[in-house]
Amino acid sequence: MNILIAEHLGFCFGVKRAVDCAEKEIKNKGENLYSLGPLVHNPQLTDRLKEQGLGIIDDIKDIKAGRVIIRSHGVPLNIYKIIEDNDLKLIDATCPFVKNIQKKVKEFFDKGYKIIIIGDKYHSEIIGINGWCNNEGIIVNNKEEADALPEFDKICVVSQTTNRKEKFDEISNIILKKGKEVKLFNTICNATDLRQTACKEIAEKSDAVIVIGGFQSSNTNKLVEISKKYCKNVFHIETKNDLPIEKISKFNTIGITAGASTPEWIIKEVISTMENYNNEEDIRKALEDSVIRLHRGEIVKGKILSVTDNEIMVNVGYKSDGAIPKEELSNDPFVNPKDLYKEGDEIEVCVLDLDDGEGNVLLSIKKAQEKKGWDEIENIFKEGNDIECKVTEVVKGGVIAIVNGIRAFIPASLASMKYVDDLDVFKGKTIKVKIIDIDRNKNKVILSRKAVEKEELEEKKESLWNTLRKGDIIKGTVKRLTNFGAFVDLGGLDGLIHISDLSWSHIKHPSEVVKEGDNVEAVILDFNKENNRISLGLKQIVPEPWKVFIDENKIGDIVEGEVVNLLDFGAFVRLKEGVDGLIHVSQISNEHINKPSDVLKLGEIVKAKIMDIKEDERRISLSIKEIEKKEEPLKEEEKVDIPKEDMNVTIEDVIKEDK
Repeated sequence: MNILIAEHLGFCFGVKRAVDCAEKEIKNKGENLYSLGPLVHNPQLTDRLKEQGLGIIDDIKDIKAGRVIIRSHGVPLNIYKIIEDNDLKLIDATCPFVKNIQKKVKEFFDKGYKIIIIGDKYHSEIIGINGWCNNEGIIVNNKEEADALPEFDKICVVSQTTNRKEKFDEISNIILKKGKEVKLFNTICNATDLRQTACKEIAEKSDAVIVIGGFQSSNTNKLVEISKKYCKNVFHIETKNDLPIEKISKFNTIGITAGASTPEWIIKEVISTMENYNNEEDIRKALEDSVIRLHRGEIVKGKILSVTDNEIMVNVGYKSDGAIPKEELSNDPFVNPKDLYKEGDEIEVCVLDLDDGEGNVLLSIKKAQEKKGWDEIENIFKEGNDIECKVTEVVKGGVIAIVNGIRAFIPASLASMKYVDDLDVFKGKTIKVKIIDIDRNKNKVILSRKAVEKEELEEKKESLWNTLRKGDIIKGTVKRLTNFGAFVDLGGLDGLIHISDLSWSHIKHPSEVVKEGDNVEAVILDFNKENNRISLGLKQIVPEPWKVFIDENKIGDIVEGEVVNLLDFGAFVRLKEGVDGLIHVSQISNEHINKPSDVLKLGEIVKAKIMDIKEDERRISLSIKEIEKKEEPLKEEEKVDIPKEDMNVTIEDVIKEDK
């Protein structure tokens, strides 16, 4: 076996600088040390640094104190401001090449240029660069996206540092036609170009190529692309443990390259392993040592090799790869393999058969999860804790849900505290439930959403009781009307607005003021937790009409109102403030009339003069005929002498008599 090693591979300048910086800060001890995102796209190096004391955070707001390393990919401009405002110590390990792109983007954005970035919009380097032009840059990653660009007056074009030169040229040539003035900057890192060129050279000379680097590393995946372009047999691995010994033993010449985030010690381990297997005896022994023995029903770990819409292929260290059909992924029939897993993921599987008929080991994630799931849900059942489940289908009498990979049943009576007419509303939803019965031998699990809702309601009630204060205004929904008042749902508790507290005016039934389903605001008049009573007031939200009338009117003022009742001795008029005044029959007209209905009718709008106001008795005397007289202050002898028995009558008195 002839081994060719690429001339340029492994750490680039920027990554090495960031790693050296992190290791130096770790040795310095002091305050807690964090990396904003994984320092490099290499899980082995990330784990090693984590063990040494480097924490990883996804959001700068997750920490209140300590030291923060900005990784080589860089970050948006606003992150620096947050770090400064939170008084955190900054260690900026942004790659100088990336930093140069950031400055260039800000410079031309400030000059009014439209920034176009060629690269992967999900890559942390691109996200960081876009943050230097207020996240207003347009990110394109292929020819089709470039063709779809509109035209601009001024354009500034930059590239992700790890792009292939051919890709940059193809896309930038299209963009050049999209603007009247285009500033084009090839910001592909020189080290990237050297690494990609060296990769191309060994791929052309090799029967197979091994690319070492993180499965999520952008620059490593680009080396895989280049290798596949010039060599049919390409293997992407992260460590020596991923070496496909049986497959590579067939080739005479094998090339080795590594991504910019791959540490030297991993590269050396792979090369050393390859060199040790350079004769037939070593390869045979390595194959024997590397192949594990499998048994049906056994739970083993494996690494995903590929994912399609219908199955997942897995390396479990056996002489043949494992296949997981879609139906063995989950009890959820709607699941798509690509939504759950990706190449490189480590998973646990259950061995169903050593040969699925096509030479692969038949595996099941579903069965592995069920075995682990039973242990977990038994503990949850014993402790009485809540658990999430996903409803997958509606059956007679209830619904089927998946909890920890196990099929469970929710009876219709336990689906909710409220009656649910159509259980299809739950289908496809993830809900929180309690396990109320379990029998592992019978493969039976009974769940209840109703039990969770009851607990949530009790917590809500308790929280609401603790926040109630007399005099506070609270919002609610009218739930039910009775003859004596309206019940209002306050969000877990019911309050009562008594009919006397619904309106300042006399009403015969609450429906005159509110109806079921109305959203209202009311004043908390009183409450008693022991008796579960809350008294509310609706009329107290607005000022009392009598007080408004007193503040805005005086004797002698002309007012307007609606005739609301006609009696033999006079007419009651409702004024705009909502209070009623009496026009005695003698004050309706300058001509003699027998009764008010001779000249007035119900609902008629009339103008009248205020003749008297008795605040202590809340009575108002009005006159229509006095309006015709000149507006002069009333003399004592001019005040109307209304019979005492008539003056003491109010519209409320009349209503009582009607009853």
